[in-house]
Amino acid sequence: MTSGSGAQCCVEADIASETVAGGLHALHADGDLQTARRCFEIAYARAEAAGDVPGMAEAVLGSAGVWVHEHRVGAGAAVLEQRLSLLLGLVDPEGVLAVRLRARLAAERDYREGRSDAVLAALEDARACGDPVAHAEALSLAHHCLLGPEQAQLRREIAVELLAVSPRTGRRGDLLMGLLWCTADLFLDGDRHAERRLGELRALLDERPHLAVGYVADAIDVMREIRAGRFAEAERAAHACYERGDRAGDADAAGWYGAHLVAIRWYQGRLRELRPMLDRMVHSPTLSAVDNAYYAVHAVAAAEDGDLRTAAHAVARLRGPSLKELPRSGSWLVTMHGIAEAAWLIDDPDLAEEVYELLLPHAELPAMVSLGVACFGSVHHALGIAASVFGRRDLALEHLTRAVAHNRALGHWPAAEESRRALERLGPAQPSRASCVRERQHWRLAWGSRSVLVENSVGLLHLAVLLANAGTEIPAVELAMGVNGLAQAAGARTSPQAVLDQEAMRRYRLRVADLRAEMESTSDARRAEAARRESEALMAELAGSVGIGGRSRRFVDNAERARVAVGKAIRRAIARVEESDAALGRHLRETVHTGRQCSYRPV
Repeated sequence: MTSGSGAQCCVEADIASETVAGGLHALHADGDLQTARRCFEIAYARAEAAGDVPGMAEAVLGSAGVWVHEHRVGAGAAVLEQRLSLLLGLVDPEGVLAVRLRARLAAERDYREGRSDAVLAALEDARACGDPVAHAEALSLAHHCLLGPEQAQLRREIAVELLAVSPRTGRRGDLLMGLLWCTADLFLDGDRHAERRLGELRALLDERPHLAVGYVADAIDVMREIRAGRFAEAERAAHACYERGDRAGDADAAGWYGAHLVAIRWYQGRLRELRPMLDRMVHSPTLSAVDNAYYAVHAVAAAEDGDLRTAAHAVARLRGPSLKELPRSGSWLVTMHGIAEAAWLIDDPDLAEEVYELLLPHAELPAMVSLGVACFGSVHHALGIAASVFGRRDLALEHLTRAVAHNRALGHWPAAEESRRALERLGPAQPSRASCVRERQHWRLAWGSRSVLVENSVGLLHLAVLLANAGTEIPAVELAMGVNGLAQAAGARTSPQAVLDQEAMRRYRLRVADLRAEMESTSDARRAEAARRESEALMAELAGSVGIGGRSRRFVDNAERARVAVGKAIRRAIARVEESDAALGRHLRETVHTGRQCSYRPV
């Protein structure tokens, strides 16, 4: 090498180093992915011309970006992977650059194949090497490969670890990424405190903007507008969000904008209007390699438009040999949600049952896309729709009832209304109302096809009265006095209000009369014995509430004591029911209301 060529190499290396520094600032300080990519491409060419292997490695790691799978088009992805592999063979295999290159290469391959084993192994190497930048990068890469619903616990741990490591890297972007991952995890889990963490992230972004992280925060805000039912505001915000994502150079900008529009039109009942867009998006190269949600939405839109042939084709193409083969990506729950809806529209019981079995372990989660940028409500809704298709009306009622409650807890009012309408489609049914009948020293609680025998207790007697008078508010003091006879307590001061008013005594006596009639008319010895025992129990309770001449006793003037005692007794009784049958116990928790007025209000 001549002295002139050596000097030129030094110049090229210096330019490469300066350009890498500019790219790193754009990437980690500003979140400007487009500017960063341009800087790193220039830096790679300069470093390659100078034979500067470390410079080439830094440039290719920077050009890969902050996310996994930023290079969507086949040629770009292939070039990135070829460069990573090439440089792995040139750097010190025990050095930090090798650790970082292996982590990025493993993440790109794992993500594309819907796996995480290689990137988790690379994360262990990064932890062991002791370099905070390598450690932070590997954590963020691993988290991006763990967006499936069954990986929630592991990714939460990884996000917290990234927050802990970030102060040591000297890069503001690592702190923001750690906080963003924590925020996204809370939304994906349906955590009630998700907005708190989003507020913390927003406060940091207000101090100094970061295009890439700020774009995701904006996308989450669009989702929240949709949940609130503010569709016009959400549509305007979605367009502004898309422009910010495009300016940042985010590969997901078009896909996320489409997801926002789909969610808005879905809950407006206008999904068919998006068919032209969906026809394009389902084959768009800008979509993630593991994003299959657009196939499912395409099927729903076609079916709603009356094009059942296209809908069936889209479902078949998505389903392949088995739905189990679909990668558990960040769009998997929404994909399953869409397939359940499509199964209902095209009336495919086998497909619905397959979806149900896959979704059931994730019933308590919200169906969300990617980092929480679009939400389609409780997974219970999709389970209820699927169950109705394959003929399990009891399961459909159970899941849809739960979906209404879950969607309200999420603050997703359009989804709650959709679940309520789905319940109405099923129509009124006796299984939605539970019953409680005395059997010797136990009570038989039944709800639809479910039945459980629970040992007698004060709380069970309270429940029996409430369930027998569904929709009626009964004062807690009336329940308490009928059971405990508090008016007889030593030294108790009576009040002018009766333990049981005339209407309450009338209900008790009518029930006793019904039981006696049943004892006299039935030829079934077991039914007669059960009726006798319940009658005796009610008579004993009535005797404790009635004084001389059949007049109602007076109760202790302490409504608060009655409220607390009755509430505790009922909650203990429901807890015992839950031990035997979780679904029946949950139904009672959601429909039995305690306080000064108690009631049972089934859907």
